[in-house]
Amino acid sequence: MSRARRVALGAGGAVVLLAALDAYVVVTVLIDIAEDVGIPLNHLERATPIVTGFLLGYVAAMPLLGQLSDRYGRRPLIHACLAAFALGSVLTALASGEGMVVAGRTVQGIAGGALLPITMALIGDLWDERERPVALGAVGAAQELGSALGPLYGGVVALIPSTIVAGVELGGWHAIFWINLPLAALAAVAVHLTVPARTRPSTTFGVGAAAGRVDVVGGVLLALALGLLVVGLYNPDPESSVLPPWGLPVIAAGVVAAGGFVWWEIRSPVRLLDLTGTRKGPLLATLAVSFLTGAALLVTMVFVPFTAQTLLGKDALAASLVLARFLAALTAGALVGGLLARRLGERVVAIAGLAVAAAGYWLMSRWPLDLTGAGLVVDLALVVAGLGLGLVIAPVSSAVLRVSTAAQHGVASAAVVVARMMGMLIGIAAVSAWGFYRFQSLTADLDTPLPFGVDPEVYQRRLADYTAKVQAALHTEYTEMFLVTAFICVLGVAVALLMPRRRAGDGA
Repeated sequence: MSRARRVALGAGGAVVLLAALDAYVVVTVLIDIAEDVGIPLNHLERATPIVTGFLLGYVAAMPLLGQLSDRYGRRPLIHACLAAFALGSVLTALASGEGMVVAGRTVQGIAGGALLPITMALIGDLWDERERPVALGAVGAAQELGSALGPLYGGVVALIPSTIVAGVELGGWHAIFWINLPLAALAAVAVHLTVPARTRPSTTFGVGAAAGRVDVVGGVLLALALGLLVVGLYNPDPESSVLPPWGLPVIAAGVVAAGGFVWWEIRSPVRLLDLTGTRKGPLLATLAVSFLTGAALLVTMVFVPFTAQTLLGKDALAASLVLARFLAALTAGALVGGLLARRLGERVVAIAGLAVAAAGYWLMSRWPLDLTGAGLVVDLALVVAGLGLGLVIAPVSSAVLRVSTAAQHGVASAAVVVARMMGMLIGIAAVSAWGFYRFQSLTADLDTPLPFGVDPEVYQRRLADYTAKVQAALHTEYTEMFLVTAFICVLGVAVALLMPRRRAGDGA
């Protein structure tokens, strides 16, 4: 690998890492953001678009903007994405209401989602077929590192003291997004100095790349399907039902749009993710496993910090350190999963990993109401769940690469990430819809005590009783959501049975 290509790979990996960090950076400061933009703690369902807005933009933009780079060049598109990423960061940092913070996160997601496929296409331009897997692995590692470090990174940066300059808040959670401006600028300089202005058309992304055409229809249908599903699952008032009044018809429209996307992709000469010639059954099963793993992963990354902050009374950093048990086990599991997959085959390791994860989430669903004295119980469940999901990461990526041709390894790797991010998007929307409905139903008959017209001692007693009932409702909400996540992993076990078989010791 020449020095120039190594430097280009480093610059590409850096921009992918930056985008991946921000995909998960809000999970430990979501309650702080919600409070600042006027979302009450008993209506945290209104904060879910802060997460889903980024993911929706990320997934919808990933394939389409990757193809646009085939027409206009890698470097100009990376510069445009970094500029848009910085703009989205400014909008989020300045947000004073939930609408503006969701808009800023969505712009960030659109820009961040494009950086991974563009970088993979750049690898297809600069590396030959034999050396390409090593470079793709490095970019994939940057993506996974961002997902692991994002929550901790957010919790640490949010410790910057509150500082107001010219009426603008620079500290606290706002600092997470202000710091993106110099980081994006440095990344832009590195890309400008290392990435060639024009590269040969990549063969990594299929016929669309070869022809220099862009599948706009496919991109619109994919974005429409995902957007409709998320809107249909989002209930801003979950007191009386899981879904909003518009939920079922909008979800049905999303399913129709998804069917239209599949129909178009089968017949279109230009496709967003062209994996022509691969065995469809094993491929779809493997991508479905990635989808279900993503759903379980984001439920954990959002609701474990929620649990730590609301039931244990921890601040953002301390909550991120609770989640760190899960993330450390996830990282260790990913390394072990790669080693085991070489000896036992991807299918066996994926099945075992999802079974272990299901056991971990079942343990989480059994957490006691008083978590302050249950440290080892909490830690054990998080480690088991993280280890199980981690075991799945490498086998899924390996299996998809094995059933695709060498020229399709870039798009196959992107497909795994797209599937996992779609699982995160749909999974967090669906599971949180159920969880928030359960909380509202459990607290519907509670009256908030007021300190007027009663003795202080009576008020304090009523307040303590009210607080205890709210805590019990939160505990029920969280543990039931973790139980649902355990069933998602069990479904993953069933789907993993359809992954491609490989005998231990077999080659690709």
